[in-house]
Amino acid sequence: MDAKFRSELRFLDSWSRALRLHQWAKNFLVFVPLIAAHKVQHAELLMPAMLAFLCFGLAASSAYVLNDFLDLDADRKHPYKRDRPFAAGELSLAHGGVVAFVLSLTAMVIAAMSLPPAFVAVLAAYLALTTLYSAYLKRFALLDVLTLAGLYTLRIIGGGAAVDVPVSFWLLAFSIFLFLSLAVVKRVTELLAVRNAGDHSPAGRGYTVDDLPVMRSLGIASGYISVLVLALYINSPASQVLYRRPEVIWLLCPLLLYWISRVWLLASRDAMHDDPIVFAAFDRVSWIVLALGAAVAWTAS
Repeated sequence: MDAKFRSELRFLDSWSRALRLHQWAKNFLVFVPLIAAHKVQHAELLMPAMLAFLCFGLAASSAYVLNDFLDLDADRKHPYKRDRPFAAGELSLAHGGVVAFVLSLTAMVIAAMSLPPAFVAVLAAYLALTTLYSAYLKRFALLDVLTLAGLYTLRIIGGGAAVDVPVSFWLLAFSIFLFLSLAVVKRVTELLAVRNAGDHSPAGRGYTVDDLPVMRSLGIASGYISVLVLALYINSPASQVLYRRPEVIWLLCPLLLYWISRVWLLASRDAMHDDPIVFAAFDRVSWIVLALGAAVAWTAS
């Protein structure tokens, strides 16, 4: 009985890792438009936002399974990706194909039945782009990180579409630069792992370990530009509409500068999770910075 129970637990753990349930933390980005527009207190908007969270979660899990299928050979040669459930032979490829199809179909059905057509279009674009990324775009240097930044930003656009809250130019500009920085962190972390394993280039990617200095510069610059966008927003007419004391928002700039600098410092020390957003979700310092940022925003309001 104990052996059967342990076997079932291992099976569930394998599926949990295959579906990347811990990566669902990224989907909290759908709530950003509500927060940015100061409409979190509108109870009637919370259900559509939560459904958007669910739809993106199902779609993302489907995409992760598809990505593992297409990356199977490369993952088996990778120092830590070889432990992924499909690469390690823990799960059936046939079952994975069925699950990926059912998850993406379920996400689209829920969206079509419960959310505005604009959200359905964004979700369809997300599924199409993530499929194109897994099948083709991830092989090309720079194009891959730009695509990842776009996929992060689509979650924010989708969140706005779900609750019929327009996503401002300022939020889009800020998001693109911040998420590009975080996407580059992901690649730098992967390149460091490859270098530590004694290899020169990750399989199926357009980078070599010689690209590390350039990638670090690109990622840090992009992160700092997102802070510049925030600083410019503070002096714009848009901030005057939402905040009674917009000058207080200047305090967000040093907080964000600190957080971005810390992320890159940890990445350079090879002490970063391979996904910085997941890292932030479980990092105590990131939560402290978030709490301080929320206090600043509340004071400015």
